[in-house]
Amino acid sequence: MSRKKIPLRKCVACNENRPKKELIRVVKNKDGIIQVDLTGKINGRGAYICQNKECFDKVKKNKKLDRALEIEIPDEIYDKLNDVVDSKEEL
Repeated sequence: MSRKKIPLRKCVACNENRPKKELIRVVKNKDGIIQVDLTGKINGRGAYICQNKECFDKVKKNKKLDRALEIEIPDEIYDKLNDVVDSKEEL
């Protein structure tokens, strides 16, 4: 009986390891374009954050995503992340 291993990723805000499916992925592709990746399949360097308001606020305030992806994150990405976090917290 083989048990499938659940991939874990670390939140850039709280540094906790969580299952990949519980996190939101932000991707920088090789052209430097930043996207919120809800599928987890977009090519590029990814950084993950928890789906809660505390981690989102910490990431935005301390520019942790900027450091993780080594690029300045535009406000519209933070707006989209905020919308995703708000919709996940309502569930």
